[in-house]
Amino acid sequence: MTKYVYDFAEGGRDLKDLLGGKGGNLAEMARLGLPVPPGFTITTDACRAYLRTGREPYGLADEIALHLEGLERQAGRRLGDPADPLLVSVRSGAKFSMPGMMETVLNVGLTDATVAGLAARTGDERFAQDCYRRLIQMYGRTVCGIPDDAFDGAGDAVPRLKEIFRAHTGRDFPQDPREQLFSCIEAVFRSWNAERAVLYRRQERIPSDLGTAVNVVAMVFGNLGADSGTGVAFTRDPATGERGVYGDYLADAQGEDVVAGIRNTMPLQDLEQRDKASYDQLMSIMTTLEEHYQDLCDIEFTIERGKLWMLQTRVGKRTAAAAFVIATHLVDEGVIDLDEALGRVTGAQLAHLMFPAFDLSGGPRRVGSGVAASPGAAVGAVVLDSHRAAELAATGTPVILVRRETTPDDLPGMIAAQGILTSHGGKTSHAAVVARGMGKTCVCGATLDIELREGDLVSIDGTSGAVYLGSVPTQPSPIVRYFEGELAPDADPLVRAVDRLLTHADKRRRLAVRANADTAGDAARARRFGAQGIGLCRTEHMFLGERRTLVERLILARTPQQRDAALAELLPLQRGDFIGLFREMAGLPVTVRLIDPPLHEFLPPVEELAVRVARAEERGEDPGHDRELLDAVHRMHEDNPMLGLRGVRLGLVVPGLFAMQVRAIAEAAAQVPGARAEIMVPLVGAVQELETVRAEAQRLLAELGVRARIGTMIEVPRAALTAGEIARAADFFSFGTNDLTQMGWGFSRDDVEGAFFSRYLELGIFGVSPFESIDRDGVGRLIRIAVAEGRAARPDLHIGVCGEHGGDPDSVHFFHEVGLDYVSCSPFRVPIARLEAGRVAAGSTGSDTR
Repeated sequence: MTKYVYDFAEGGRDLKDLLGGKGGNLAEMARLGLPVPPGFTITTDACRAYLRTGREPYGLADEIALHLEGLERQAGRRLGDPADPLLVSVRSGAKFSMPGMMETVLNVGLTDATVAGLAARTGDERFAQDCYRRLIQMYGRTVCGIPDDAFDGAGDAVPRLKEIFRAHTGRDFPQDPREQLFSCIEAVFRSWNAERAVLYRRQERIPSDLGTAVNVVAMVFGNLGADSGTGVAFTRDPATGERGVYGDYLADAQGEDVVAGIRNTMPLQDLEQRDKASYDQLMSIMTTLEEHYQDLCDIEFTIERGKLWMLQTRVGKRTAAAAFVIATHLVDEGVIDLDEALGRVTGAQLAHLMFPAFDLSGGPRRVGSGVAASPGAAVGAVVLDSHRAAELAATGTPVILVRRETTPDDLPGMIAAQGILTSHGGKTSHAAVVARGMGKTCVCGATLDIELREGDLVSIDGTSGAVYLGSVPTQPSPIVRYFEGELAPDADPLVRAVDRLLTHADKRRRLAVRANADTAGDAARARRFGAQGIGLCRTEHMFLGERRTLVERLILARTPQQRDAALAELLPLQRGDFIGLFREMAGLPVTVRLIDPPLHEFLPPVEELAVRVARAEERGEDPGHDRELLDAVHRMHEDNPMLGLRGVRLGLVVPGLFAMQVRAIAEAAAQVPGARAEIMVPLVGAVQELETVRAEAQRLLAELGVRARIGTMIEVPRAALTAGEIARAADFFSFGTNDLTQMGWGFSRDDVEGAFFSRYLELGIFGVSPFESIDRDGVGRLIRIAVAEGRAARPDLHIGVCGEHGGDPDSVHFFHEVGLDYVSCSPFRVPIARLEAGRVAAGSTGSDTR
């Protein structure tokens, strides 16, 4: 029969899957001989069984009764004894810390009969009544769902609190201590699915099927007078990582008084003056725990009339900065090695250190909020048009591009803007994806209290989603300044720690890290940030802005001569673009993707053209060029352009288009010593497509005497499933995981957020967006198949990834596991990918150590 209950003496931290973090650590402290009140833990198995059936699993009640008898023997008191009652706390405790998200009830076991016994034993009627008051309120809220504010104004009078309880529940407060205990245990089980717990798990990517353990612990009382109290302590500063005495203490109080902030605490150091014996014992225990856990420990304790009790410990949460500093300090102290230190930090923490932050001490006016789509802090004048944003930015004016939603047409304005604010979309929308790739601050789907007008000064916080009116001062990130070469590696403890761990990660990692870069400026930054080449240059971004008219001429061409003339004008422009990239990356590979989007994306929207044509005709004027453009838009219209004429199909249908690009690449490579060109054909689904493009490309390369690898993006599911065939015509593969995810799931990344994505998160169908972190079971299986079959056909096949996932910490671990050679991501994500690639090579099993 399944064992559902463990005494503290039976467990340990190695059983946290079963006993939860709190229960496992209480058992661990008991094993170390530290002063832990007696108690037992009800397992996560019991919680999951309860949540499946809506009732306690068979045998649980008997096990609880048996362990309660043992607790009573240890404590020397009995639950419900009117003369000397045992009281217990009932606390949640999941595998991963979820502070404040689930339920706790203190002083369980108090009744009208036992409260008198408690008063007699302690000699303190006030204390006994205070404990009873707390129980009625906590039990009422937690077990019976009485609103939080129902007890407001009732004061400390227990009879009045019992009247409120009866008014809301239709029954008297329960006078059976065992009924109280079992009801509290069930309430803790239910709290696993409380709205706040679900939201917290979603935010922290904690699986929804773990369940919570329940800890039943003999009460010790910090509210017994001036020689009692409760507190929280850290073995190091959780904000900076420095060693020292950090924490708070509150005399004559129970634990929730500290957490709730309803009373002012004193610094932990002041305890030495009040109770030196307890203080010295606490310092000794903190040293023991840090040496045992080999990490920063977070400790909760209570002093009951001069006796110290340990109520909880755990590896403490810390800021991103503290994580890096503590990890390197522990190495210097000989506690851990550098491989273990890499496992103590994460790419997500490094990303956080790279974001600028607002200084909110001035109390700025908050006027709205939205989805925190791309972190950072940005300030600028509101601009409602992409081209206007580019114009203003060129004059040195910082701007925030404000749009209903963004499209590829908005790219110039997005590049020029300090940040992007949209009224629609979410974390997987176009604005979010592009902004994250560029390291731009972005807030999507915002709701505002005011109407913003062009020229209004606003500040947007991509970390919290907040929008402020006016200019809020920002604080630059020293870590970005270090990557840019503005700060030395030993500039301060944090920079020194980041430099040291990244250097070790670079030594350990097997995966190379390249960057997605479309301009020489992007390439230069990528190299400063540690990129080992360019894994994706998106040539379609080079056709925007002033060159758009040349593309329009190409689309409108009616004869081969007109088409060739347009291509001839584009050739030197493309060649110049590639020369800049090759120079910045001299000696490193540069993978150029041939043009990918459908050509109609380079034309104005049909509605806009139709209005222009209609107005011209109303005035009796000849619409001329606008009529030609409108006819072209209608001629090229597709119901689903993402599955239509784009990528390799476009290159095969428009004669000379790919040839112009290949020639530009080859001529540029010939002019730059050390250039290493790689030509990538997009959207291939059949080997015959690649063979056709490859043959023409090789002819041009031979004509110009240039060597270049020719490969393809694997972004169509059929390409992944026929990778063995395609590999015979490819020097390399690069997985385009954005489109592979889109086609694999059958939904658009631009539409999914508003259509159904939030509902899927609520239902647990998605734990995280498959566009944020790779879907290992579905899309990941396509990748595994393509890697295995591609290398079986061609053992020297070089394989990488250049989709959004290339800089995602969890995804980097997957790409290492399946044997890719490199990942490619935005320049700002290069350090994150470097760190994670080193972590997984050093033995870390995931991107989140907490």
